[in-house]
Amino acid sequence: MDSTSATPNLDSLPEETPVESPSDEVSDHVNELPSAFASVPPRPSIQAPSQKYAPLDWSDYFDREDDVHIPGSNDVFHVYQAGTEGPVVFCLHGGGYSGLSFALSASILKEKARVVAMDFRGHGKSATENELDLSVETLCNDVVAVLKTMYGDSPPAIVLVGHSMGGSVAVHVAARKVLPSLAGLIVVDVVEGTAMASLVHMQKILANRMQHFPTVEKAIEWSVRGGSLRNIDSARVSIPSTLAYDDSKKCYTHRAKLEETEQYWRGWYEGLSEKFLSCPVPKLLLLAGTDRLDRTLTIGQMQGKFQMVVVRHTGHAIQEDVPDEFASLILNFISRNRIGPRGIEVSVLKLLCTHFDYYAVMVALLSLENLV
Repeated sequence: MDSTSATPNLDSLPEETPVESPSDEVSDHVNELPSAFASVPPRPSIQAPSQKYAPLDWSDYFDREDDVHIPGSNDVFHVYQAGTEGPVVFCLHGGGYSGLSFALSASILKEKARVVAMDFRGHGKSATENELDLSVETLCNDVVAVLKTMYGDSPPAIVLVGHSMGGSVAVHVAARKVLPSLAGLIVVDVVEGTAMASLVHMQKILANRMQHFPTVEKAIEWSVRGGSLRNIDSARVSIPSTLAYDDSKKCYTHRAKLEETEQYWRGWYEGLSEKFLSCPVPKLLLLAGTDRLDRTLTIGQMQGKFQMVVVRHTGHAIQEDVPDEFASLILNFISRNRIGPRGIEVSVLKLLCTHFDYYAVMVALLSLENLV
């Protein structure tokens, strides 16, 4: 709960939308078929767009986009990719967002890492047989299937990065221990205690948010003015991919039908703290406020089981609001934990010490130095 606010802290909720009234390397399965959402739906020319809120193209930040067709199903997951070297930073967005939530950060990350940001089912340009099945089990299966389809049995080092709902999925995937090349886990602004306490407010938030937009520009403006996003450029890239055009009403609506997925919300966050602490890889928790650690995470943080960074002057969508700082934190995490393209790199001395007595190794090195 944010002590500076008189209302419950809803930042950790999956539907990252402010309360506002209506008034106010890749396998053969990739690129086989066009995506069902490959093109922006036509829209009527209602009014001249405001340049300030005009959409920006994803290609200014990512290098390419692909459709990943899951074998044995009709499910197609859309992914954005950037970079050619280093470990893969695999990004999972929050409820109601899309892979383009990481666009501005990706343009920086790709200088030292490979970035992959997927659209979950029911979001962005992904197209699946059941768009409303957002159970954590299904979402985890989707992530594992996409990674398997893209990289086969020889995946590069993977650093899972998940925001809000995507953070929950990242933790559950990591806890399954089914990714042999998993080298790091980064969770963005989601804590079990706060999320569970806030679920009671979800339907009211969804009901009160603006539902229809005459233009994409109006939706972008609403997201910024309403406070859900604080970076206009990021909103100009990410918001269009969160919309769908309603032919019957001749306007734009929210692509993700989150109000119809309430049965899955509790499963996203229940037991999340214990699962996070149990993941046997380096872990980083990024928070937008200091009052969000529950008891389990507080004890774990004091015991040094994970690194925590509080990112000041930002809202819930840290990766969008301060993309430069977010990217810097990710790259520092990769560097500090010596995560290379094939996994965690081990120094020669440390490798020797895993096989020989530490003091014997040190004596040998000192003796060698004296001889020289």
